[in-house]
Amino acid sequence: MKCDNEALAFSLVTEINQAMARLVDIWDSIGIMEDQRVERMQTVKKHIDGLLHSMIKEEEALRNCIKTGIITSQKQLDTLCLELGLEPYKLEEDLTVLQVEKNLRFRVESLLKEKNERLRELSDLKKQDEELCVTLCATPYYIPSGSVPSRTQLQELQEHVKKLGKEKESRVKVFSGLREDIRSLMDEMGHEPESSLERESICPDSDIFLLTHDNIKALKLLLSQLEMKKESLISARDKLKERATSLWNRLSCPEPEGEAFREPAMSTLSDDIRRWRGYVEHLEELQMAQLEEVVDKVRQELVVLWDKCMLGPEQKELFSVHFCDDHYTEELLALHDNELLRMKAFYEAAQPILEDLEKWKRNWALFQEFERKAADPNRFSNRGGSLLKESKDRAKVQKLLLKLEEELRSRVEVWEKNQGTSFLVQGQRIMDFISSKWEEHRLQKDKEKNERMTKKTETSQFKTPTKRALGSTHTTPIPNKIKKMPNMPAPRTATMSNTSSASSSGSSTTFVCVPGRPQLSAKRNKTTEASSGPHVPLQEFNSDKKPVPISYSAFTSELSRKANTDSFLNSTVKDML
Repeated sequence: MKCDNEALAFSLVTEINQAMARLVDIWDSIGIMEDQRVERMQTVKKHIDGLLHSMIKEEEALRNCIKTGIITSQKQLDTLCLELGLEPYKLEEDLTVLQVEKNLRFRVESLLKEKNERLRELSDLKKQDEELCVTLCATPYYIPSGSVPSRTQLQELQEHVKKLGKEKESRVKVFSGLREDIRSLMDEMGHEPESSLERESICPDSDIFLLTHDNIKALKLLLSQLEMKKESLISARDKLKERATSLWNRLSCPEPEGEAFREPAMSTLSDDIRRWRGYVEHLEELQMAQLEEVVDKVRQELVVLWDKCMLGPEQKELFSVHFCDDHYTEELLALHDNELLRMKAFYEAAQPILEDLEKWKRNWALFQEFERKAADPNRFSNRGGSLLKESKDRAKVQKLLLKLEEELRSRVEVWEKNQGTSFLVQGQRIMDFISSKWEEHRLQKDKEKNERMTKKTETSQFKTPTKRALGSTHTTPIPNKIKKMPNMPAPRTATMSNTSSASSSGSSTTFVCVPGRPQLSAKRNKTTEASSGPHVPLQEFNSDKKPVPISYSAFTSELSRKANTDSFLNSTVKDML
């Protein structure tokens, strides 16, 4: 490159010299004098100097412009790097001014392009963000105004806008569903909008509502109010329908009067209620003409409900004064209707307890049947595993009774706490009622046991032995199946003559007597004395009486022990006989 410059400079000097030589030749041919030549050469020199000075000045200006551009580009580049959050730009070494200027200029242009793209993207995203935030009443994503967002900020803003877009779709779906449900409920009930919220909720314009949480809460509250109103209307209609059905059954109306029950429901609940209300009013007018018959039928319904609720005489006595009133008036009918409604409400509230009590009574009957079978001595002759099955079924029933009693106890506690009154069955608290059944059962068992022991005592007394007939040597061998009890002395035999056949056949019967063994009645009496106290399955429930210290498990174990004792005694007596 240096050689080229020197050759170019040499060529320039040569051309100038040749040009001056030609000028001298021209001046010689013209005959210009020496002093004029010098003057003309000075003019040439002046022109060349001016041209060179002009060129030098221009080139210096260009150099200065380039340097100024470099400085400006460097400052602009530093600013852009700062705004865009980039590292400062580093120039390569050994670059010319032009290369430096070019590199800086290209870098500045690239960063300006990126800055403009970021600002344009920011503008679009902020516009979307503002629209969504206005619709959702949300807080816009904050980016300082006048600054260039970083790539991270743009990405976060984009995610924010995307999230708001999904939230908007979700809320639009909720709003649409709520408004559709509200519109459907209003149509179903025949309800006309009363408030501005109700009118706006069924307006077809979907942009009338801002998709805010407050508006959603307001619509949900309105929907719940309408649902409650619908339930209220349905309840009112059902009560009117039930009232109409009750009146229709009481009055024994002819078939044409019952056509209303077969008519389809009206288009709206309000219309349906008006229809049933009119029908009830019509039937009540007919009822007034048949007061005596209607009151008697209400009394029959009351009797059925009293039986279902297991009311005692004292509870029925509260209404008996009206029950026996023969002065049939509208007031008397109203009293009976109110009592009927009260008993229906009571039965509906107490139905779970009454159903459990019925289940307990059914299992109690099974338990008593098992007890009856256990007292039957003939059951030992039944083979084939029926006794084992009976024992398992009996244990299962006993466990179920205990479980049902515990469930009844807990249910009654909750019911009495909520109602603030005692739950009575046939005039007794329910657990007292159950305890009385167990006490009756215990007394019956003691009575049967005493009768059985008395009978066994009478049959266990041996008859006085008589002499055998002459010539008769036949004796019955002593059975070898007698079980020897611990500390029991050796058995001895006693021979008794058969009174009815001694004279004819001379046969005799040999009996085995175990000396030292107490009479059956004596052993039974000890058991009776031990169990003669009060016996209930569970502690008395909320009673003013002191609890009986006998548990259900002790009661069942004692029954099992008695059954085992009876079984052993029966088998021993059979072996003896």
